[in-house]
Amino acid sequence: MQIIFEDTPVVQKTKELCQVILDQPNMRSIRQRIDSFMADEGARSQYEGVVNQGQELQQKQQMSEQLSPEEIGAFEQQRDALLSNPVARGFIDAQEELHEVKHSIHQILNKTLELGRLPTEEELSGGGGGGGCGGGGGSCGCSH
Repeated sequence: MQIIFEDTPVVQKTKELCQVILDQPNMRSIRQRIDSFMADEGARSQYEGVVNQGQELQQKQQMSEQLSPEEIGAFEQQRDALLSNPVARGFIDAQEELHEVKHSIHQILNKTLELGRLPTEEELSGGGGGGGCGGGGGSCGCSH
């Protein structure tokens, strides 16, 4: 897929939208929390350890292997320690907030393209018949 960088009205308005998004106070807060996490080697290492351990346990489950109570307990202990680290917690929360922003933008854009007009609030909230994310059936590519 090729990204279009020509100076068309759509590209110009997209750039304007991006700047408006970046200028929002919550986006500055998100960026600060991500930057704090990236500068904290200990938090990054702790996060990577939990992610890696979680992936290992998930692989074992997918291979129909039984997880021992010790494995589960060790993972939960590492996860709880990660979540009690304010820098790591801030990063995780920032990731979730970014996902919500992206999802909202994606939903509005998809619904606009699907309808050929700006959607109403009701259509965006799922009350317009097809549910959120472009009419259901997974047409938007998300997990809804």
